[in-house]
Amino acid sequence: MFFILDPDKDTYITNKIMNNKFRTSDANVGMAGTLDLFKLHDESVIDGETEPQELSRILLKFDYEGLQELTSSILDLNDDSFECKLHMSDIMGGQAVPVDFTIILFPLAKSFDEGSGKDVLSFNDLDVSNWVTSSISNSSAVEWHTTGANAQGLLGSNDIDIISSGNLNDGSGIQDLFVTQHFVNGTENLVLDITTIVSASMAGLIPNHGFRLSFSGSQETDNKTRFVKRFASRHVSTSRNRPRIEVSWDNSNQDNHKNFYFDLTGSLFLKNYHYGAGANILAGNSLGLSGASCMKVDIVTGSFTKTVDVSQLMIGENSVDGVYTASFAIDTTDSTNVNPEDTIQDFVLASGSITFDEYWRSTDNSICYHTGSLKIQSPFRTAFSSSSRRLDLVTTNIREKYHTSDKTRFRLFARDLEVERKATKLPVSLDSIILNEVYYRIKDVLTGDVIVPFKQENNGTRVSSDVDGMFFDFYMSALPSGRSYTVDYLVLDRDVEYIIEDSGAQFRVE
Repeated sequence: MFFILDPDKDTYITNKIMNNKFRTSDANVGMAGTLDLFKLHDESVIDGETEPQELSRILLKFDYEGLQELTSSILDLNDDSFECKLHMSDIMGGQAVPVDFTIILFPLAKSFDEGSGKDVLSFNDLDVSNWVTSSISNSSAVEWHTTGANAQGLLGSNDIDIISSGNLNDGSGIQDLFVTQHFVNGTENLVLDITTIVSASMAGLIPNHGFRLSFSGSQETDNKTRFVKRFASRHVSTSRNRPRIEVSWDNSNQDNHKNFYFDLTGSLFLKNYHYGAGANILAGNSLGLSGASCMKVDIVTGSFTKTVDVSQLMIGENSVDGVYTASFAIDTTDSTNVNPEDTIQDFVLASGSITFDEYWRSTDNSICYHTGSLKIQSPFRTAFSSSSRRLDLVTTNIREKYHTSDKTRFRLFARDLEVERKATKLPVSLDSIILNEVYYRIKDVLTGDVIVPFKQENNGTRVSSDVDGMFFDFYMSALPSGRSYTVDYLVLDRDVEYIIEDSGAQFRVE
């Protein structure tokens, strides 16, 4: 699953010296189109200071509410695949930038107001937040504990502005809660892994007041000028450049009803619906069938029977209503008799596949809830080194337009263009090939920019499969509105990795 969080406020605070007369410690730039990070050493003069330092620090905050809602259904914060990365776009456009520096991010311990200022030349707009004041509460100014939001300390302390370390009750004890990125050329975009901070905030361990970004450590106090690292703010006109948190995790499920192979462990799923909504199978109690080993499935052909435990699908600690799964394998060398003369092995050698009946039943064998069939095949084998297929992959149910609030399920159809089809006089319905490993990405049609990348490392954009074929679910809120998009697929098949561009899969988000 891929999800994007947009900031609900951002700004930068500064104590820049203006006209060699005063510092702009009370200035606000909350409505500015850029987030500027700079450090000036002895570039100005001001009464009472020798070699004055001028600094800026970036503040930004994201609302996790939309993501939080998913923790009761499809999101497990403790899953190893869960990943949150902060992206900020450099917009210097060829101008001089500092080089060889490090940016550090801390979670904020205090809330801040964005403010309405936007004068980034003279810094004449007075508002909060600023270098001295974080927010206004009950008509009173709330000051930073240390100017510049610079009082740092342990999570839970009441005299800090930023959280540098803390105990997240995960068995690791006190741990650092800041993250850093080194910039070699100075023109790079910022990409920071903030998974630990976000998950701890959503779990209620770290207050969600946002983040502070600054130059790291001595780079704020040495005798070197660094001017200016400039990022796009949330107010910039190009939506793709705005700060964002890209959230992804593996919510794919592989139902092997259409691609089950001997000798390999596969999974079968059973889905139950009541009036169109997923619901547990009723079994004489109000809760229905739930939990581990709540039913059994028999895989049967002739006199051969394999019985497997069936459990309700779990995502973290959340059970999925009406979804049950069983995993098992059947060996090609199984010597169990199917009839008095032939074994499983004999049938596999003769035809390469066996079609089994499947019976989903109660644990006491008193009720059968569902019957079906399952074709299990021999794994693909060839004596040739070149065995790749010429696959075509299309999205079958794409609409012309979607709304940003839509969640949709895209269906995929795959076929091998090298397979010869027999001529027929009547229409023939073809079944899609089920590919085990497919990932999607989404691009802007006009610019070609990748909005949603392939996420192989954590299966964040992996395609799922069920009895109807391949699919993936997608939240349109991840895409800027007013643009048109297209879908590409990354396929890993028979040791070959290649990209298929579905040119017909174009849609617009309004």
